Amino acid sequence: MKRHARILVIDDHEEMVELLAEQLRDEEFIVDVSTDGRTALVLAIERLPDLVITDLRMRGFDGFDVLKAFKELDPDLPVLIMTAFGGVDSAVEAIKQGAAHYFTKPFRLDEVLIWVNRALEARSMQSENRRLRAERSQGIDRFVGQSAAMQRLRERIGKISSVDAPVLIRGESGTGKELVARAIHEAGLRAAAPFVAVNCTSLPQELLESELFGHAKGAFTGAANARRGLFLEADGGTLFLDEIGDMPAELQAKLLRVLQEKEIRPVGSDASRKVDVRIIAATHQPLEELIKSGKFREDLFFRLDVLNVQVPALRERREDIETLTRHFFDKYRVEFKSSVRELPSELLERFLRAPWAGNVRELENAVQRYVILGEFDPVQSHAEDSAPLDLFNLREVEDRHIRRVLDYCGGNKTQAAELLGIDASTIHRKLSRP
Repeated sequence: MKRHARILVIDDHEEMVELLAEQLRDEEFIVDVSTDGRTALVLAIERLPDLVITDLRMRGFDGFDVLKAFKELDPDLPVLIMTAFGGVDSAVEAIKQGAAHYFTKPFRLDEVLIWVNRALEARSMQSENRRLRAERSQGIDRFVGQSAAMQRLRERIGKISSVDAPVLIRGESGTGKELVARAIHEAGLRAAAPFVAVNCTSLPQELLESELFGHAKGAFTGAANARRGLFLEADGGTLFLDEIGDMPAELQAKLLRVLQEKEIRPVGSDASRKVDVRIIAATHQPLEELIKSGKFREDLFFRLDVLNVQVPALRERREDIETLTRHFFDKYRVEFKSSVRELPSELLERFLRAPWAGNVRELENAVQRYVILGEFDPVQSHAEDSAPLDLFNLREVEDRHIRRVLDYCGGNKTQAAELLGIDASTIHRKLSRP
């Protein structure tokens, strides 16, 4: 029973109103009463009830008028109709017009309570569904920018999110492919289940296989305990395989088998286990070229490319650069408690002209660097048209930015990785590049 819900009882017979109100209060409901439909509407505007119980036959503003007025006030507000036995036909008509249920006078309290609780539970579920839809829509709405390219991306995500099939996301590095994958998951049928992500380039083959499929105890040196693996962690939800083009050939074959058989076999185990996982894969590489060179399986490609999304490069949505820059500036100014209060117009102009080969990630890093270190030379801002600037060399930006954030964190790679939004292993890999 939904205790403490507010119920409004309307009947032009005062004795009936007070009798029902007293019985409902005994059940710990909050009850307002009225003997006039119009007065009840004014009362409801001041204190919106969770449920309305109204007599059908009343002088002047009758039950049909009440039903119509309250449905205009709140379309989801449940309205229960009371009627004498001879008014059943009219009560049925009220149901057609949106009433939740009707009961006849004289009635038993236990009968009323059944329909009160059912109506309140239905209202609660409607509210929860609206909340979930709002949360899911945030997955799409979190994309910053109103360019035509971003509007098409949001529309594409909305179309494919409710179709429970594999998705292949394509786009250059730094465009936000994982963000797209999360939005698809959060707007889809599996939103309440886990979203698990793994980068296929971050681990060697042996560890990646164990990471994906799990392993049995003693399967290899160091396997002191059994491991579930990411497929089981994502069971019922979504597994995001980033940079699928870098997956080793042997693992490609095993992934294909999982897609076909819907089951996995942990490393070192003879037993298979069923899994229910939606696969979303992403790549910045042209998989068709990898197929021609024998580096990617064509049959796996067709299994993954059931639904596809192309994430636009930043140069294809340049009208979003200013919005993105201001968004990241506000975000990191608060996060790092920076004393910087304004975004220099010279910096913004420089950003608007930059090529952004690293896309949104490169832009974000540049803004983050300015907020943390305050490094910006306005004199150089006029030189981009004649020569490329070191700031916009992606590898140099990444390396310098990572080192400075490491310094900021006192050399703590785990803390630096959290600030950068990457794995600690990625820091080591990027800084050890030749």
